[in-house]
Amino acid sequence: MDIDIVSVFPEYFDVLGLSLLGKAQEHGLVRIAAHNLRDWTHDVHHSVDDTPVGGGAGMVMKPEVWGACLDELLGSGTSGNITGDDCADHANTTHVGTATQSASTQSATTESALTQPSTTSLTRHSTLIFPNPSAPLFTQRDATELSHAEHLVFACGRYEGYDARIPEYYRAQGVDVREYSIGDYVLNGGEVAVSVMLEAITRLLPGFMGNPESIVEESYTGGDALLEHRQYTKPAVWRSLAVPDVLLSGDHAKVDRFRRDEALERTARIRPDLISALDCGRLDKADRKTLMTLGWEVSGSHPRRLDR
Repeated sequence: MDIDIVSVFPEYFDVLGLSLLGKAQEHGLVRIAAHNLRDWTHDVHHSVDDTPVGGGAGMVMKPEVWGACLDELLGSGTSGNITGDDCADHANTTHVGTATQSASTQSATTESALTQPSTTSLTRHSTLIFPNPSAPLFTQRDATELSHAEHLVFACGRYEGYDARIPEYYRAQGVDVREYSIGDYVLNGGEVAVSVMLEAITRLLPGFMGNPESIVEESYTGGDALLEHRQYTKPAVWRSLAVPDVLLSGDHAKVDRFRRDEALERTARIRPDLISALDCGRLDKADRKTLMTLGWEVSGSHPRRLDR
């Protein structure tokens, strides 16, 4: 998988060279490159924003700078050609995980090319992702879908956000454009959100996890998403708190049932919306009994709380 990240603070993503994600890059499972949006500016101040049309507080990121950047990254990867008034002479790329920077200067663009309209020539299937607190919530299902993508481009907004015409334009060009929120709160920029989405996506790549079985029972995983049961390790008693006896019994069937029941109970208490979304046809007899004990009606297509 190829991943390009565009930010005014590309050094923020140096952390992606650590732990399992760093090893995945070393082993060639994923390539991650962070780019500085200011490398596609033309003025002496390297401006990437301007005042909002119609008035208002703050600044909005300029479409022409993003257009020049995204035309290149979506057209033919990090070394692609750019044409039109949005072109940049040079792009610095931080290859995350290698602690090295490339500063290869592109060949000079001819004067005739500069007079042509800006074009985006898609040479591979790319998905363009904008973090946006006003967008739909990013979910495990989205992470699973995007883990099969060939090329992801993350565009980190700042200030009051990016000009709304940017995603609109690339959708019209046939690009798979996504806008996601990671929660009901506002951050200073998209970098944190991109880091969250990146980790959720890349850890699903084949060969990424040392033990792929560790993903199977995680929260939100599978056709019926539940919160994961609690985990314990040795010693069996710590500061007068004991591990549940059933986990020490050696009876795998009882352990599995205990963990399933706890997942149902935790989900019903913390995220009842996930219980309401379950397919009753996929629940076994023990699941139904547990949910009924917890106050849910399970005779319909989906569970329904009896107190409502």
